[in-house]
Amino acid sequence: MSQIAINTSQNVNVNFNVASIGERILAFLIDMVIKGAYILFIFLLFFKIFNIGPYLYGLDNWSAVALIMFITLPIHIYTLVCESLMEGQTIGKKMMKIKVVKIDAYQASFGDYLMRWVFRLIDVFISSGVVGLISMIVSKNNQRFGDIATGTAVISLKSDVAIAHTILENLSADYIPTFPQVIALSDNDMRIIKENYQRALKIDDRIIISKLSDKIKEILKLEINPAEYTERQFINLVIKDYNYYTGREN
Repeated sequence: MSQIAINTSQNVNVNFNVASIGERILAFLIDMVIKGAYILFIFLLFFKIFNIGPYLYGLDNWSAVALIMFITLPIHIYTLVCESLMEGQTIGKKMMKIKVVKIDAYQASFGDYLMRWVFRLIDVFISSGVVGLISMIVSKNNQRFGDIATGTAVISLKSDVAIAHTILENLSADYIPTFPQVIALSDNDMRIIKENYQRALKIDDRIIISKLSDKIKEILKLEINPAEYTERQFINLVIKDYNYYTGREN
């Protein structure tokens, strides 16, 4: 699996695994199922329950097309809205644990998402996906034309992501990070986390630890199974992962 170097907000280059073509196709299919479910719902609602069919027959072609476009608007802007609100992910991408990022900066902008959405007309719909598929096959980072035009790529957020970075002395040589999302934190964020966590540990303040854990999950948009990690284990992993990615010391 190929890798790509992403420059984080701390000006640290981190190597992520590029999302495979298979992962991107599966994410696309999941999103298509969601769109299909919406179309089915709309069909039942407007044509079976509200029975607007006879009304459409009474409209001229342009008016009928405009009405249908309005009703189906959510599926047309689904990808753009999701990637903008979910920071580079649709529901399908989130389920597949992949994400759109800017190659020269971790977070892509709305303009990048908009341009990728426009290029979907060429990459996916006009060519039935052939152009996008060929582009991903021949490009270095599995990029379709929309990615190439905006300088973006789709990376894997799975926990087995390989990081080509200097390993700190206080981390084992075979240490594997768990939460790559921590690179969205700043040095000041981590300083606040560590100071409050260490202070809470000294007095065994479980309320502070719990609030701190919840706040980190909220910021990083993480859903953690309590049966998998305790709050203390989670915070410790976040601190270690941040050190691993950025080369900072504890």
